[in-house]
Amino acid sequence: MQRRGCLLLAAALSFSQARADEWAYYGRDAGGSRFSPLTQITPANVAGLKPVWTFHTGDISTGSGGVRRSGFETTPLVLDGRLYLTTPFNRVIALDAASGRQVWAHDPVIDKAQPYGDGLINRGVAAWRDPQRPAACATRLFEATLDARLIALDAATGRPCAGFGTAGEVDLKDVPGYRPGWYHLTSPPIVIDGVVVVGSAIDDNARAAMPDGVVRGFDARSGRKLWSWSPLVDAKGTGAGNAWSVMSADPARHLVYVPTGSASPDYYGGLRPGDNRWANAVVALDSRTGALKWGFQLVHHDLWDYDTAAPPLLTRLSLNGKTVPAVIAGNKTGMLYVLDPATGKPLLPVEERAVPPSDVPGEAASPTQPFSASLPQLARWSLAPSDAWGANEGARAECRKTLEGLSGTSLFSPPSTRGIASVPGPIGGINWSGFAWDGAHKRLIVAVSNLAYRIQLIPAEKFAGGARGDFRGDAVPQTGAAFAMTRAAMIGSGGPCTPPPWGELVALDLAGGKIAWRASVGTMDDVIPGIGKAGAGSPLLGGPIVTAGGLVFIGGSMDRRFHAFSAETGREVWSAELPASGHAQPITYEVDGRQYVVIAAGGSAPVREERQGDSLIAYALP
Repeated sequence: MQRRGCLLLAAALSFSQARADEWAYYGRDAGGSRFSPLTQITPANVAGLKPVWTFHTGDISTGSGGVRRSGFETTPLVLDGRLYLTTPFNRVIALDAASGRQVWAHDPVIDKAQPYGDGLINRGVAAWRDPQRPAACATRLFEATLDARLIALDAATGRPCAGFGTAGEVDLKDVPGYRPGWYHLTSPPIVIDGVVVVGSAIDDNARAAMPDGVVRGFDARSGRKLWSWSPLVDAKGTGAGNAWSVMSADPARHLVYVPTGSASPDYYGGLRPGDNRWANAVVALDSRTGALKWGFQLVHHDLWDYDTAAPPLLTRLSLNGKTVPAVIAGNKTGMLYVLDPATGKPLLPVEERAVPPSDVPGEAASPTQPFSASLPQLARWSLAPSDAWGANEGARAECRKTLEGLSGTSLFSPPSTRGIASVPGPIGGINWSGFAWDGAHKRLIVAVSNLAYRIQLIPAEKFAGGARGDFRGDAVPQTGAAFAMTRAAMIGSGGPCTPPPWGELVALDLAGGKIAWRASVGTMDDVIPGIGKAGAGSPLLGGPIVTAGGLVFIGGSMDRRFHAFSAETGREVWSAELPASGHAQPITYEVDGRQYVVIAAGGSAPVREERQGDSLIAYALP
C-alpha cells in the first residue's frame, strides 16, 4: 500500500504541475488556475491571430421531436499532442492538436429522448496517467454521461478500458431518488490520488423530493466505488444540494474542492428549515476516503438559486507580508470568499449581515447571510424603480411600473406571492463561467453577469387550477411544496430592465481589496435585435483564461464573438466572429513551437434566440 500511494502521488503531482505546452485539466491544472505560462501570443501581435483549423462534430439537436435542445460547452484537454473533446451527445473525440484531424471517436450511445433539465450538454473529460503504464489504457479519459454512466477510455485508441467496471463503464444510477432525466451529469469528473470523483446535475424546481446530490469517488483503475458523501445534513424531505459544476483538487493535501448548489426546490424552503448545510457551499473532501475535512457555506437556506457554480480556484496570495495558499470560492450573488485550504476558515473578513424576513406562510428565511467584507462589490445587488433601464422612455416607464409592484428588489429579498426582482439573477453574478488567476499581475479575473429576473410564488392549489401569476415565464410546480413558481428575465419592450453592462470582466486585487479594471464583454444585438450600442455587455456563459503573454481570452457572450483583453489594462485588443456563440471556456497549448487558442462555438441549450453550431475552432499566429 505504501508503494502504491507513492506512485499515485507522483502521478498526481506530475499532472497538477502541468507541462507548459499542455492543458491537462478543465482549469489547466488541478487547482483550476486557468493560467498558462505560454508567451508567444501577446497584446502586440494578437491582431494577427487567425483560424488555422475548424472541426465540426455534427452533433446538434434543435429541440424538436421530443429531444432537448443542445449546446456546445466542451473545454478540451490537450495531452501529448492530442486534443480530447466531448459533444452534446456525449461522444468523445480525439484530434491531432496541430491539424485538427480526427484520430478516433467513441460514441456511448445515450438516450437523447430523456428530459435532461439542462438540455444536451457536456463540458469535457478528465484524464489520468496510470503510474503502472500498462500496455492498454496507460492514459485514461473519464467521461460522466447524461444518462448517468462513468466511462473510461484508452486515450490512445478510444476503446473502453476493459478492467474498469463492466466493459469500461460504471453505472451511476444507484442514488436515492434517481429518476431518468432528473439526475444526469454535465461537467467533467476530476481525478486525484487515483480516484475519479463525480458530482451530478439535478433538475431545479420540479419537486421538493429530488434525487440526492451525492458526490462519489471511484478507483481509477477498477471502477470500484470507494466512497460517497451527501451534502444535506439538516434537510429532510428534500434533495439536490448537488455538485453540478466543475471541481478542483489539491494533491498536496489530498483534498477535492467541491462547489454545491441549492437544495430542492430552489424558491421555497418551508420543507427544509435551517441552513441546509452543505448546500450552496464549497466543501473539502479527503480524496482517499470522502471524509468531510471542512465546509464553508456561501448562502444559508437558499431561496434564490444562488448556487456555488464557479469552480473553486487554488492559488497563493501575499497577505500581511506573507505568501499563503488560498482557495477562492464565488457564487451567483457575485461575492468572493478567500479561504484557508487546510481549514476552510476565511483569510479575508466575512460578516454575517441581517437580511429581510419572508412573509410567505411556512417559510423561515435565514435572518443573516455571509458577506465578503473587504472586497469591492462586483455585481449589481439592487434594482430600484428609479434604476430601471430601457432603450427609450416608454420602455423605462414600463420597467419602473413593474418594479414598483414587487415586494422586493434587492439581493436577498425573499420570494413572495407579489413577486420580486432577483438581482443579480439566477444566471447572474458569478456563474459557472467562474474566474482565472493572472499569475503575472497577481490578480483574479472574474466573469460577472447582471440580468435581473422576476420571480413569483403561486399557491400550489391555485397553480393546479391553472394560475400562472400575472406575467409570462417558466412555470414550475415545485411538487410537494406549498408554492409553485414562475420566473422570467426582466426584459421589456426596450430591452432588459437592468442597466448595462450585462456582462463584464473584472480584474481584482484580492489582497488590496481593489478593482484594477473592469471591461464590458460583447453585446446583446443577436438576441435583442436593434438594441445596438446602447446595450453594452452580454451575460457570460463561458469563462476566461489568462496567459503569461499578457492576454485574457474569453467567449461566453451572446454576440458570436471571441475576445482577447490586455491582462494589464483591460483594453480589448482582438476579437473574431464565431459561427455561433462560444459558451465554453477556451484553452491554449503549444505544439512544435506554435501556440494555439481553441474554443467551442455552438450556442446555448436554454437560450433559444441564439444560433446553434458544432464548431471547434483553433487560432494561431501566421
